[in-house]
Amino acid sequence: MTLVAALFAVCASAQVYLGGNVGIASVDNGGDDDVTLYSLLPEVGYKFNDNWAAGVLFGWSKGSLSYKNNDLASDGSTTHTFEINPYARFTFLHGKLINVFCDGGFGYKHYNGLGDQYSIGLKPGVELKLDKFSLVAHVGFLGYQKADLDHGGEASIWGMDFDGNNISLGVYYNF
Repeated sequence: MTLVAALFAVCASAQVYLGGNVGIASVDNGGDDDVTLYSLLPEVGYKFNDNWAAGVLFGWSKGSLSYKNNDLASDGSTTHTFEINPYARFTFLHGKLINVFCDGGFGYKHYNGLGDQYSIGLKPGVELKLDKFSLVAHVGFLGYQKADLDHGGEASIWGMDFDGNNISLGVYYNF
């Protein structure tokens, strides 16, 4: 009961946002059966002022992944994942309808039967403000990633990735 009252009090301050990302895709494996990939990544955050916010994205996904060329990539075997990504957000460009920001944070992702992935870095993004709702897009990643595999292998990646395959879209409800 106390937790519900505290959550209500925080939401009443009009600085909390809830939302996240949902994804679904179908992979055609040639002659093999198609594989359906999905992800559910809720997000909650708190705006301290117009420039600073903090939040956490967490969730689950199912996909076909393996470890290839220093990255986790699709191969046809299915795995389930859990991830958590806390961040601090700095909004450096404010507009009437659009804000431009950068999230700095770290992440942990566990691939069942495969291993763990850790990351720390920056994710630039843009927010389209629509009254109580916001559409948010993150484009790219600049930082460090490390994968520890269950069978003993590991890989580290340092750099930036701003290609078209590294885009996430989300919807927020602003209290």
